[in-house]
Amino acid sequence: MQGSPDQSREDGGPRAGEAEERETLMMELTRMVQKVMKESSWWERRGLDCSILGAAFLSLPPAFLLLSSSHLPHFLLGMLLMGVAHAAITVKGTHLASHGTLSDSKVLKKFWAVFFIEVCGSFSAHAGVTGHVKMHHAYTNVMGLGDSSVWKVPSLPRTIYLFVAPLAVPVVTPLVALTHLDGCSLVWRLRTVLMVVLGLYSQYWLLINVSGFRSVHGALLCMLVCRAMFSVPFIHVNIFQHVGLPVFSVKKTPKRIYQMTHGVLNLPRNFLLDWTFGHSLISCHVEHHLFPFLSDNMCLKVKPLVSRYLTQKKLPYQEDTYLSRLRLFFHKYQELMVLAPPITELVGVQ
Repeated sequence: MQGSPDQSREDGGPRAGEAEERETLMMELTRMVQKVMKESSWWERRGLDCSILGAAFLSLPPAFLLLSSSHLPHFLLGMLLMGVAHAAITVKGTHLASHGTLSDSKVLKKFWAVFFIEVCGSFSAHAGVTGHVKMHHAYTNVMGLGDSSVWKVPSLPRTIYLFVAPLAVPVVTPLVALTHLDGCSLVWRLRTVLMVVLGLYSQYWLLINVSGFRSVHGALLCMLVCRAMFSVPFIHVNIFQHVGLPVFSVKKTPKRIYQMTHGVLNLPRNFLLDWTFGHSLISCHVEHHLFPFLSDNMCLKVKPLVSRYLTQKKLPYQEDTYLSRLRLFFHKYQELMVLAPPITELVGVQ
């Protein structure tokens, strides 16, 4: 049971007048964030993030050319460049596209979702948006709905799960996408399969015809290495920021601002991960869950405002380092990733 004296009476019930205040906390913060949005330029709201994705695509031609080099340093540089570009496109790009933050146009939102999630990310756009936006965000840390249990594989030992299994993500992702096509219309199934195949085959064709790979196995191995380069931190980030934090029952889910501030955690700024995964997945995850319509750059811009507001209202603003969370999960793997977590009840805020 969690609570604080200023949130509850001695008997656990809310103080007179606090219920109405709680109803307005999220509204007040939303107005403040929307004011910042209105005062921000297009470049701040969307342009910078689009430019980062554009830079990732522009780095692909030199990456394919470097992979054709017979000099090992040039070849390795090509691998690194392609791996970084792939991470930015398939993590940052798919995440922004799933939330529709790349454009104001409904048509372009759907186009970018299909392009980034299916062609680039080898996953189903329909399943991705439904699972991430409609489930994870709507039911953050609610047991059985949005509690990040999808990332748990209790049968794997901790060392394998944390450092080895993530390398299989590029192979597992399209296979999982196929399982999510059940119940979808035939048109959606065909589109998803065709888009995923298009994305995979395009990279393979360029490796053969531009980079000069003479072996099918060599090209496929290169694809696997580039696509798996950031898989380990990708899995880590997805579990570090939610698993181990308070989990709620669907029947006793607290108000949104309490749900997000108790069930979400920020990692510190990291140059490489911030630019490849995006601020909203690393150092501004709390801001992202409170305001999922914001771009990565806007999450970073409102971060001081949000952290200051939550601190003033005596709400948690949870932050921890990457290494600290890694140590926690390594030493408490059985408790956090194998056993079902206990339900948390926030006294006085239900």
